[in-house]
Amino acid sequence: MAPPSLTSRAAALLTAERGRFADRNPKSRALAESAGRHFPGGVPLHWMKDWGTPFPLAVAEASGAEVLDADGHRLADFCLGDTGAMFGHAPAPVVEAIRAAAGHGLTAMMPSTGTAAVGDLLAEVFALPFWQVTQTASDANRAVIRWARAITGRPRILVFEGCYHGQVDDAFVARGPDGRTVVRPGLLGQVADVAATTVCCPFNDLPAVEAALAAGDVALVLTEPALTNTAMVLPAPGFLDGLAAACRRAGTLLCLDETHTISTARGGYARAHGLKPDFLVVGKPVAGGLPAAVFGFTADVEAAMRRADAERPAGYSGIGTTLSGNMLQLAAMRATLEDVMTPEAYGHMLALSDRLAAELSAAITRHGLPWSVTRLGARAEIVHSPTPLTDGAHAAATIDHDLEAAIHIALLNREVIVTPFHNMTLVSPATTAAHVGRLAEAFDDTLTALLR
Repeated sequence: MAPPSLTSRAAALLTAERGRFADRNPKSRALAESAGRHFPGGVPLHWMKDWGTPFPLAVAEASGAEVLDADGHRLADFCLGDTGAMFGHAPAPVVEAIRAAAGHGLTAMMPSTGTAAVGDLLAEVFALPFWQVTQTASDANRAVIRWARAITGRPRILVFEGCYHGQVDDAFVARGPDGRTVVRPGLLGQVADVAATTVCCPFNDLPAVEAALAAGDVALVLTEPALTNTAMVLPAPGFLDGLAAACRRAGTLLCLDETHTISTARGGYARAHGLKPDFLVVGKPVAGGLPAAVFGFTADVEAAMRRADAERPAGYSGIGTTLSGNMLQLAAMRATLEDVMTPEAYGHMLALSDRLAAELSAAITRHGLPWSVTRLGARAEIVHSPTPLTDGAHAAATIDHDLEAAIHIALLNREVIVTPFHNMTLVSPATTAAHVGRLAEAFDDTLTALLR
């Protein structure tokens, strides 16, 4: 949390920048009012109101690493659809693949002729032999949880405080003041007590995990390799290896949700660090921004899945949706894996992200602020702590939503987009040194305005 003097300055900056935003974007305001006749708040998804702006910014076009808004401003985009467009907006190979495939059908609830090729690519890139396709990472995580319970016969899962795994009921838990698992505050319409079947532990706390697994009733540990949906928390040295070993000893399956940590390297964090999870989930960017996700699994898991499927009564399994694995998804996924998610693309992204993190850190140092920058591959985040974050509770203690909102809208007014959630940045293959320079200059100018 920011000290009182910085908090008051953030409030003043937020007020000023909101006024400036309203003056700069009259067409977006008009579009929001028009859309508001049928879409609450003028948005087709209520999350789109979470940017901290007086009204939503309307996008006219998104291409490469830039967004053109309704009022004609061309913004350098470091949010990239919160990773959905991690490889840039509308990558040419994906656009061409969609254009070619669309004329031959979109969905048929049958495998397409390209299914085998996509399977080969997924196995090669992510080093797991078996895969299934879903619409979203939420769907993939739900499927993994259900399969893990079916395979092990155990009812509980384990997640970490501060996690986010999409629209998955089981993961919406937190740690109460006494350390017990509780349902996360703020949920709408929650009926089931998911704290009865989910245990929440602090990230990087291996003894807490081992104690939770000792009861022998945990089917699955579901985690990101690094927490990225709170202020970013990196794994402590040896934590993930220790976690995998603890799962093996306890007979618990391990799933790594790489929807965001795919920014680490080609093949994700697990491949880059030699981790061997039982399941792996990759979401938003795997089809170049087209709605799609995948979950992979080992040969042992696949054999256990077949046994569980053979033993159950006939009827719906509760896993899957009609549009999952459709022809258009597979065409876009193949183009992404073959021609977009390349070693060369990652080489560009990682080098430029390193430069960006250095520029942001230098600005923080120049202005004498007790902040730092945490980086994970192509992802970098401004953290309101002088030291690396250790777990979800530490991350939550550093978050000042008004300060984040003030910085975010100030950058928008300087024609730079970062995520509205804890000011994370992402570098794509289409991002240039000029884009990085624009963000660095805008951030420095924003800090000057904040401290003025």
